[in-house]
Order: sequence, then structure tokens, then C-alpha cells
Amino acid sequence: MRSFAALPAPLLRLLLPLLIALLAGCATPLPIIERDKIASEAIPASPTTTLSKIVANSTPGPDAHSGFRLLPLGSFSFDTRLQLARRAEVSLDVQYYHFEGDETGRALLRALRDAALRGVRVRLLLDDFYTGGHDDLFLALAAHPNVQLRLFNPFCCARGSGSTTRFLASFGDWGRVNHRMHNKLFVADGIAAVIGGRNIANEYYLRGESDNFVDLDAFVVGKMIEPLAALFDRYWNSDAVYPYEAVARASMDAPALRAYFDDITGLQKMRPLAPLPPNDILGYGPIGDDLEDGRLGLIWGEGYVFADHPDKPFDGSVGGELLETSVTYNVIEAMKQAKSEVVISSPYFIPGAAGMEFIRELRKRGVKLSVMTNSLGATDEPLVHLGYSRYRPEMLRLGVELYELSSQRVKRNKRLFHFGESLGRLHAKLAVVDKRVSFIGSMNFDPRSATINTELGAVIDSPALARELQRVIDLDRLQSAYRVRFKADGSGLEWLGTDEEGDMVLNEEPDSSLWLRFKLWLLSPLVPEELL
Repeated sequence: MRSFAALPAPLLRLLLPLLIALLAGCATPLPIIERDKIASEAIPASPTTTLSKIVANSTPGPDAHSGFRLLPLGSFSFDTRLQLARRAEVSLDVQYYHFEGDETGRALLRALRDAALRGVRVRLLLDDFYTGGHDDLFLALAAHPNVQLRLFNPFCCARGSGSTTRFLASFGDWGRVNHRMHNKLFVADGIAAVIGGRNIANEYYLRGESDNFVDLDAFVVGKMIEPLAALFDRYWNSDAVYPYEAVARASMDAPALRAYFDDITGLQKMRPLAPLPPNDILGYGPIGDDLEDGRLGLIWGEGYVFADHPDKPFDGSVGGELLETSVTYNVIEAMKQAKSEVVISSPYFIPGAAGMEFIRELRKRGVKLSVMTNSLGATDEPLVHLGYSRYRPEMLRLGVELYELSSQRVKRNKRLFHFGESLGRLHAKLAVVDKRVSFIGSMNFDPRSATINTELGAVIDSPALARELQRVIDLDRLQSAYRVRFKADGSGLEWLGTDEEGDMVLNEEPDSSLWLRFKLWLLSPLVPEELL
């Protein structure tokens, strides 16, 4: 999912007088925080914790850099977070863009609360975009000892409403609240972490009734953990972050909040988690089994992590110059080293003028470029697909291989473990360079990730890990996507797929209605790229 993009200018002109009348006086200033008094830092890993002993037992030698386990299966990915929360003995540092108050969110909140009751220090940092209507739930967690809860770039008012209403209620402050923290990070005991694309909500773990996301995370140990913890601290103590209780007010006192938390996260209010399958498509079992055995099966390699500076979004503008400290800049620099091939997976792919120049430079050097993104029928942001489609013909002329995920083909992909009747949407943000270097993180390949939102990611040098990541992407491309190409007579585009009955060719955007295509055609001249 994306954060709110500014409304199209023609619609704003129609709504502006009404909004001014309705919302005048709504916006209130954020509180002044004495930040020195609330600053804290990550607790260094202790060799005496159970997780530290398991990691030490799993490390091949003193020169080993970092160990990784890809988590392409949603149920394994969520269980990994639960296992870390249940086994933590010292600290849990957790940072997410979207932390929903649904069954998945409440289950993880319960695990965090239980850890806090064991004496574990829990620091939970949330972007404020999706917290609307959930203040009591999150403040109920914060009412427990050993729990600290903070918000990035909070909304001032209309806190009981959804994100769009709160955005509109921030009239006069839109330039600030349009910038969001898109990072995803989970660190346990300063020794193990989960990074990647998944937020905390049903649809990221195959538990959504209508939509589910095709995504990927990575479990990480080793030398990469200390810089990840430092990145968390940089956000936690930044000027854009506020204690939750300084921004929101609960509707009940602390004892009532704790009782409410017990009730809302109790088993009687929760749909039980489905049993875990024995293994995923890469042959791995659940990480909990490895933790129980005291030894982790990992792939080892060298790499580095990076996150945008928490002040970056307030300094940037869509389409502006990339900062050298940005995640997008670092990923592009890694891809510039390609000698033969770059493979990209991104739910939103809008290269822009600078991106197209980069693509031309790659192709001029003979570097093969393959991109997988959502089809119009699979995307949750049709206007963003409109931005991508403007560049589609030129990319094809340059020889770029384009694949678009089909929600219907995802349903038939048995390796994804039963999407059922739900729509499948791509959400994984990945890249593989020369079958050796991998990128895994939260960054989309679009202007918003480049210059407006903050992101987090890792570049990893490991041929073995790159092979596994390539395998996951290939299975999605071959079994869940259509390849886009020009028609033989050059009159337009067509979409090629293969199933048990052979090749199939479509002459229209897959899984999309005539009405949706017509609406986008109408909106096309009204939606400039800088608003996507």
C-alpha cells in the first residue's frame, strides 16, 4: 500500500471552498517535546541471551559477516516475528508504516505485550497514516510497563477518522503530512531482525478475505544487526517522532485500557492462525523449528543496510534531486555496477525522466533489464499504474522485459499456498544484479519513495542468496504474471501468459474492466506524475 498522494488539481479546486469552510480551525499545532528527556538507545546484544547463543552456534566462523533466510511465504514470515517476540529476553525494537488493528496486528501486539510483562523493553515506532480509529488499542499497549510507543509525523486532529479524513482535516499542513515513514524493521535482543516489504495486517500474511499481497521478507543475523539498530535509534530520537500519548488521548484510564487490551487481543476475539505448512518453496521449514533445535539454517554473505534520514521527506519534493543518503540513490548505485543483468520486482514502477535515462544507459551497455510490477487489474493504486503505463512503450522499445502480475493467475499459482477467492497483488520490493547482488527492502521504484517517503533496505553480496531470490521472482513471473510485448503489426500491446494448456495472448489489460480502463483514460490528462 502507498501513502496518500495529493488530490488531482481540478478536484482540489472544486473542493477547496468547502474544505476551507468545514475545516477552518481544525488544525492544531503539535506539542513541544523535550527530546533530551525521552531519548533512548538500542540495548547492545548480550552473549547470554538464548537468541545470541543460537546465533553464535549458527555462525560458521569469526569472519562470517551476516546470515540470511528469505521468507517468501506470509505465514512463515509472520510466525518468525512471533517467535522472536516470544523468545526475546532483553529488547524488541519494532518499526512499521502500516500496523493494522485487525487480527494479525492484535496478535503481534499481544506478543509484544507478553514480552514486556516478562521484563523485555519494547519500543514500537509507527507512521501515523494508518492509526486512525485505533488510538485506544495502541494506547492500551502503551499502558503496560516496559512499553514505549511513538508516532512518526503525526496528524494533529480527527484522530478517530480514516487517513483521508485526517489528511483533509490537516488543511494548511498538507505539505507536512503528505510525507510518510515507509520503513519496516523488527529487531529482537539486538541479535536478529526481519526486514523487507511486509507491513502488519491480514493481507500481508494470506489472511485477507478480499485482497492478499505477494511479498517477501528476510530474516537477518550477524554484523548487519548493529547498523540496523542504529538506524532505528536515529528515527526513534528524531524531531519528526512524538510519544503516542503526547498526540492522542485515550477514552479510558490506564487500568481500563489494560483490561480492554486483554479483551480485544484475547483468543475469544481472534481467528486462530492456520497451521504452518512443513516447508516453503525454497525448502525451508518454519524458523521456530530451527530455534527449537538451537541452530539456524542460513545463507551467509556480506552486505550493508541503509535508511533515508528521518528529515529527508521534509526536505524533498517529488521529482527532485536524489540525496546521496537516500535508499533509492544507493540501490541505483548498486544497479549501475551491473555487467550483464538486472531483475527488479516493484508493485509501483514509475521510472520518471531520470529513471529512463538510467535504463537507456544500462541497455546501451548491453545489460539485460527485466521488471515485474502489478497489472492494472492487480494494482491497488490504478492512478500509479497510469504513471507506469506512460513509460511502457518506450521501455519495450529499449528492449526491457516487462512482466505484470495477474490477480487471476495468482489464484491458480499453487506455490503461493491458496489465495482462494482473494485478489493477489504484488508488494515485494526486490532487485537482483548479475545473479550475485540482491536488494531487499521497503522502497518502491517510483518518485514517492525516491524523494518524499523514508525507506529502509539492504544490499547483499551473496551468489547463493541471489539464486534463491531469483528463483522466487522467476516463479512469480512464470506462474503469476503476463509478459507485455508489442503486437506483431505494431498496433499496440498484448499480454502473453502460459498455463497447462499452452500459451495465451490477451489484447487488453489483464483482469481489468472496460469501465476501469475508460476512467483512467479520462483521468490521464488530469493527473501529473508528481502527484503519484
